[in-house]
Amino acid sequence: MAMVLLVEDDPSVREGLGLALRRQGHDVRAAGTGEEGVEKLRESRPDIVVLDIMLPGIDGFETCRRMRTQAEVPIIMLTARGDDFDVVAGLEAGADDYVVKPVEPRVLEARIRAVLRRTVSEPSSVERHGSLVIDRAGLQVLKDEAKVGLTPTELKLLLELSRTPGRVLTRQQILEAVWEHDYLGDSRLVDACVQRLRAKIEDVPSEPRYVHTVRGFGYRFGPR
Repeated sequence: MAMVLLVEDDPSVREGLGLALRRQGHDVRAAGTGEEGVEKLRESRPDIVVLDIMLPGIDGFETCRRMRTQAEVPIIMLTARGDDFDVVAGLEAGADDYVVKPVEPRVLEARIRAVLRRTVSEPSSVERHGSLVIDRAGLQVLKDEAKVGLTPTELKLLLELSRTPGRVLTRQQILEAVWEHDYLGDSRLVDACVQRLRAKIEDVPSEPRYVHTVRGFGYRFGPR
């Protein structure tokens, strides 16, 4: 069972999704505005946030940014449109995944379970790559001996890339391993998460030392 914070202004959608998630065994806390959602994040410390984009007051993008300053909790955004603007803007604000409305509860549940699986530790192994230390069992990353705060998605991405240094992983391979999606159109999830990861582990994100782009293919991990 996970604690889910559901931020949705439409009472009928909020009630319907809340009921569906509770039937799956989740503890659901609900909020009708972004401001209320940020406050409940502080109070309840949920395992995951399901956040609507279209909210009264501060919208979902700003709510996501504010939540990111408080916690590394995974965030799934609900968008009424599947167009690039909403999706990309949500990912740049810090979302880990998205679901297009009207939401099918089974799809949302599958996305939630996929995100939560990213918090499962791996066999004991501590690896040092230059100034970066990756503790797979402890699910921790250190840079210059200081802990790096990564969301579960960012951490899973780093674990997947660093599993075979020097090997090029396509966006499709990364998508299936980290997000458990099989739709190539969602490769923007990969690119947005790589940007956020670089901002946290690279000295100069525009000149990455660890996560390298291989044009036309994908990404590879390898300090230089």
